[in-house]
Amino acid sequence: MHTLDVTSLRIRAITKACTTGAMVLAVTLGLAGRAWAAAEYKIVTASDKGTYYAIGKDLAKFVAPDADVQLEVVATSGSAANVKLLRYEPGVKLAVVQADVFQAFVDRAGSGNNEAAAMVRPLRVILPLYNTEIHYIVRADSPLNYIHDIKDAKINGGLVGSGAALITHTLYRMMFNGPMPEPQASFMSNEEALVKLISDKSVDVVVVAAGQPAPLIANMRPEAQKFIKLLKFDPDHPASKTAMGTYTPAKMLAASYPNLLSEDFTTISVGAFLVTYDYNLKDTISHLARFGRSLCQNFSRLQADGHPKWREVSLKLPELGNGWAYFSPTARELRTCAATKKRCSAEERILGLCN
Repeated sequence: MHTLDVTSLRIRAITKACTTGAMVLAVTLGLAGRAWAAAEYKIVTASDKGTYYAIGKDLAKFVAPDADVQLEVVATSGSAANVKLLRYEPGVKLAVVQADVFQAFVDRAGSGNNEAAAMVRPLRVILPLYNTEIHYIVRADSPLNYIHDIKDAKINGGLVGSGAALITHTLYRMMFNGPMPEPQASFMSNEEALVKLISDKSVDVVVVAAGQPAPLIANMRPEAQKFIKLLKFDPDHPASKTAMGTYTPAKMLAASYPNLLSEDFTTISVGAFLVTYDYNLKDTISHLARFGRSLCQNFSRLQADGHPKWREVSLKLPELGNGWAYFSPTARELRTCAATKKRCSAEERILGLCN
């Protein structure tokens, strides 16, 4: 073989090797790029035994990956704490917040409270979620049967900063025309309060705000019927009427708590919202917009495989109250995606042509 031919072969071999190496490097860089692009965000919820936490886990599993978001679900004391964490805690980009808690901040901001205004004015709604049922738990042998019977009871509303604590005291004030007397109020965790309810009886009522089925109650054994019962809500009772508007009656289903209930009954509930901050950083806006798109595209998976409460959620974005506003990038994605889904025919869905 001529020297020229040998040199040519060597050049081609080197070129091939370089090309292969470049391809490997490109793939490697591509993978690294995708890993780098996954934003690390947090969503603040409530107790890890509650429904808000389960909703956060569903979003992390079914929605966040397609938005290039690695979503950490954080257990907290509840909605009031979530507002502060979303406003000030680094990495927290999403929160589940009760409607009455959000409204309480809005009202106080409107009345001149600068601290409340600083926290709530930059907050934005991504999606209204569902109604959170409020469980009033008493001892099985308690003479109390309705929520309007609790005026003189010792009541635990949950940890300071929780939505349940605000509900407990707001409802009490509405129903009985004044604040709950301090000696009657406690602020323990649900688990601690339930122990005291049954053991030393230093608590008469434990309030648990969680979408049914609330894991804490649903996981109770059949023997629980011997120790506890749930109070009913009578919307026609004079004390109940003042709570209507902020709170709404809801059906507590025996199917949610088969070990505890033998029939459905009426309780009271409050709405919940998925909330974010009015971000202006390009990268954050991009990721949250993709999160909104993924939320729409994976909504059927949430309803099929997520917590049962997803079946009560709609992608429609109704008008919000004064002081509330949607986050524009996610709202735009949700409205566009929802409109596309609406136009998509059955044949197109069968052919996989609908996102």
